[in-house]
Amino acid sequence: MPLSEHEQRMLEQMERALYAEDPKFATALEGSGLRTYTRRRVYQAVAGFLVGIALLMAGMVAQLIWVSVVGFLVMLGCAVLAVTGWRKAPKPGEQPAAGTATAPGGAPARRQTRQRRSVMDRIEQRWQRRRDEQQGQ
Repeated sequence: MPLSEHEQRMLEQMERALYAEDPKFATALEGSGLRTYTRRRVYQAVAGFLVGIALLMAGMVAQLIWVSVVGFLVMLGCAVLAVTGWRKAPKPGEQPAAGTATAPGGAPARRQTRQRRSVMDRIEQRWQRRRDEQQGQ
């Protein structure tokens, strides 16, 4: 349900007050999100990949095949996490939409999002008209 005009104005006033009162805190809140999360996930995946290499090499030196297999599986899993995290990360300066859908390849499904938005816009317009008609009577 969308916010009313009064609620939107109140929210904007609270945002402005937060920026005026503590700009450092407001900037810190603004910077956290999907981009920071995906960057952290990619870094963790790279570290896990290095651990996998170490396990693979240790298994080869100790002639323990199961350790090498575990190392390879860790490397494979971390590589998948890094690639998927890298693809999902928004570009610098880009704000991801809250309800952005993704296609199977990881690319945004813009066509579906536009259709949903237009349907939602029409529904919201109808709802607003009904509310206005009821208040006018």
